[in-house]
Amino acid sequence: MSESNEPGSTLQDELARLRGEAQALRAELDETNQGVVALYAELDKQAEQLREASELKSRFLSYMSHEFRTPLGSVLSIARLLTDEMDGPLTPEQHRQVNYISVAARELSEMVDDLLDLAKIEAGRITISPAWFDMMDLFAALRGTFRPITEMTEADLIFEDPEGMPKLYTDDRKLSQILRNYISNALKFTPRGTVKVSAHLQDDGTVCFAVRDTGIGIPADLRQDLFKDFSQLDSPLQKRLRGTGLGLALCKRYAELLGGHVGMDSTPGEGSVFFVVLPLKLPEGAIDATP
Repeated sequence: MSESNEPGSTLQDELARLRGEAQALRAELDETNQGVVALYAELDKQAEQLREASELKSRFLSYMSHEFRTPLGSVLSIARLLTDEMDGPLTPEQHRQVNYISVAARELSEMVDDLLDLAKIEAGRITISPAWFDMMDLFAALRGTFRPITEMTEADLIFEDPEGMPKLYTDDRKLSQILRNYISNALKFTPRGTVKVSAHLQDDGTVCFAVRDTGIGIPADLRQDLFKDFSQLDSPLQKRLRGTGLGLALCKRYAELLGGHVGMDSTPGEGSVFFVVLPLKLPEGAIDATP
């Protein structure tokens, strides 16, 4: 009789063992699920803290930029009145001192504009306004903008007229800002020589705008961080020139908003070329992606 019960007992023992393993596995899964839920909750908390910190930084940058603009505008206006000798003639030395004030105020104003643009981009409030325009008109406007600056430098600024180039459909103000940053940097780091601005239609239908200089050049180990926020070159010239280190970072972000990309190449002691490649026509998706 006992022998006939042995198979059934063995089966019951096996079922009990499997039930025990299943319960242990279920308890382990429950513990793991609780850990995963806790991890997700912690990640959500950290993501919320990062979002709040980013919003606070953007609000701070925007607020401070607006607060700085008014007094800087007043300084520039007063300097302009003094330069125009509205209240009487100035001596050569006074003209020189007023010019220092104007240059310093303009540099600070450019820094403020960069900070405000960064705040707008990070807050998602930047807008793109594309339109068809002629590249000859763009180059003419840039030439006029930099004429007063080139008169005070030993570097020659040369614009290669983009003759025969088709019209471009993009945000010309954003493109102009990219090229202004490139040209300003090239002039700063080219004590003497040439800075050449050009545009070429490429085989894939994109347009490459390039600013090439014969300046000091950039070592290879410093190039990877050039387009990052607040990045500046470690050079004697840079130590004498103030800036936020945001100009090239904004160029990169603007180019991406316009459906393109930026890049550079350089040979120390010979010069650098900074370029931006944009499609002839801004993609619809790029317009829809902006607020």
